[in-house]
Amino acid sequence: MLKGISHTGIAVKNLDEAIKVYQALGAELGEIHDAPESGMRAAMVSAGGDTLELIEPVGDGGVIAKFIESRGEGIHHLCIEVDDIRKMLAELAEKGVRLIDNEPRQGIEGMVAFIHPKSMNGVLIELLEK
Repeated sequence: MLKGISHTGIAVKNLDEAIKVYQALGAELGEIHDAPESGMRAAMVSAGGDTLELIEPVGDGGVIAKFIESRGEGIHHLCIEVDDIRKMLAELAEKGVRLIDNEPRQGIEGMVAFIHPKSMNGVLIELLEK
């Protein structure tokens, strides 16, 4: 079952500069996470009950670097929190939804899996179970 929108992921070239811009808008900085195994560094910023995940490529950059290279900085994904990610993935697969991850993996905030944008009207969806 869907619990609600957790955050919107935004790909940025420079995390420190992006944090400054969002803080100037009144956003509060949460935790900064280094995830070199995923080729990224991320910061959670929040304002008015909404959260943004600012994501910077590091090292070879992985998927975030490729995203910025092909599309430029901007909205990367929408994260939806679910109560049982394995059950959700099974139900989606059964209905023919194209998944990027057939099994959940450890993310910054909990277990995550991605749904392919071709199945979601062009939007990359991250499922999150905290």
